[in-house]
Amino acid sequence: MQTELDHLSELAGKGRISRRDFLGRAAALGASAALATTLAGKAFAATPVKGGIIKAGLQGGESTNSLDPALNLSQVTYSFCKQWGEFLVRLTPDGSVENLIAEEIGASADAKTWTMKIRNGIEFHNGKTVTAEDVAATLERHADEKSKSGALGVLKGIKTIKASGKEVVVTLGDADADFPYLMADYHLVIQPNGGKDNPNAGISAGPYKVTVNQPGVKHGGERFANYWRGDKAGHADQIEIVVINDPTARLAALQGGQVHLINRVEPKVVDLVKRMPGVSIENVAGRGYYPFNMFCDTAPFDNNDLRMALKLAMDREEMLDKILRGYGSVGNDFPINEAYPLFSSDIEQRKFDPEKAAAAYKKSGHSGSILLRTSDVAFPGAVDAAQLYQQSCAKAGIKIEIKREPGDGYWSEVWNKQPFSLSYWGGRPTQGQMYSTGYLSTADWNDTRFKRPEFDKMLYTARAELDQAKRKAIYRDMAMLMRDEGGLIVPFFNQFVDAANTKKVGGWVKNPNGEMMDGYALNECWLSA
Repeated sequence: MQTELDHLSELAGKGRISRRDFLGRAAALGASAALATTLAGKAFAATPVKGGIIKAGLQGGESTNSLDPALNLSQVTYSFCKQWGEFLVRLTPDGSVENLIAEEIGASADAKTWTMKIRNGIEFHNGKTVTAEDVAATLERHADEKSKSGALGVLKGIKTIKASGKEVVVTLGDADADFPYLMADYHLVIQPNGGKDNPNAGISAGPYKVTVNQPGVKHGGERFANYWRGDKAGHADQIEIVVINDPTARLAALQGGQVHLINRVEPKVVDLVKRMPGVSIENVAGRGYYPFNMFCDTAPFDNNDLRMALKLAMDREEMLDKILRGYGSVGNDFPINEAYPLFSSDIEQRKFDPEKAAAAYKKSGHSGSILLRTSDVAFPGAVDAAQLYQQSCAKAGIKIEIKREPGDGYWSEVWNKQPFSLSYWGGRPTQGQMYSTGYLSTADWNDTRFKRPEFDKMLYTARAELDQAKRKAIYRDMAMLMRDEGGLIVPFFNQFVDAANTKKVGGWVKNPNGEMMDGYALNECWLSA
């Protein structure tokens, strides 16, 4: 019951539930009238305060970063776009879709034609009113094969996009009941004329206007006076993101008061952080995972026996215990866990088996060392994880050579460029979207080069299947194919572990959709002192 009451309190503090509803739902959970009244008093006292500058120290920024949302790649661009950008929809902490620029979304009976009604009176930072034409142009740009957009994989099924009055009508080649979830993709920032004129201008309709853009160093914004949801977001006068890729320096900045929020607290120091006065650990489980990626089309990883040997040589339990310190769960070499409603829990868990790994390695015919690239910015503890994996592989007679890459440039020069490297994924709202973004043959972000026509066919079939039981069965077959033949090693699914100065910051809400409240912490939190 306590977890549910905490969630109700968070909703109340954010103004997303009335006092009457709070008391009714608390009573339904079994809370006494006295307890519910006390909790309500505390929760509704935590109302937003306007003013000040909220600062975050974030890992995941590079000198090569761009404001073009199509190119959003790592944590800093992900979080910053949620400050200046506005979207058609967003995901709520309970996993549902909340309409933003799209006031209504409706589908035809066959789920192939989707109509989005565009909300009146939303203004871009340049003073222009957001129109259906801007929305259509945004989708067109990201769906263009030449766009290099991270959303390209999820938009592949679109046949036509048409703006008419206050509506945008999208026609799909195949049915997709998850279409509204696709529109929440964090690349799909709505821009004037879709960003076709100047995608790097940093102009949208979000709560903050871009004032500082120093890639790899610092980003900032000032409150947009005409933001249409000003009562719910954009509480501070200004926001600032300081790029601090070093985990020790990031923690020191929080402790010293230089920033109010930080992301990616290393699990190994969580207990230390909990003892810091005025600092709270904000951790939440979700769909994120930390993979070891192998290119299926590049030697020696184009040999499935070798890929299987490397999967069997992973000691997942040890990895979870020593790297995540229990802040996560073991993975099974496909990108889906129990956070997804259609997850199949009956798939056998792969375990560390050095004898079978050695046999598969021998069968592959490979000899010599295998180069694995890692970096501090891949995920918290990534360098230690590579070394731990090196040790478990040695037990199977497999020699792993580790190359520690610099943080600046890792996401532009190593990830999705080199054949064996460590990475992270934040997950996606649905299985179909996760597979479409990272494992569809034509996806720009297919970072294992897993290109199988039969897998693509199953994906298209699943997206068009409206019967949930049948769709779940298809997703299970896809998981098995990827688990046994793909280039993905998933040792664990992570929790998002952030930290906040709770003496100065109010309004934090646990959000399993992504770190830093799914990127919204800077504009939905406020300075309480």
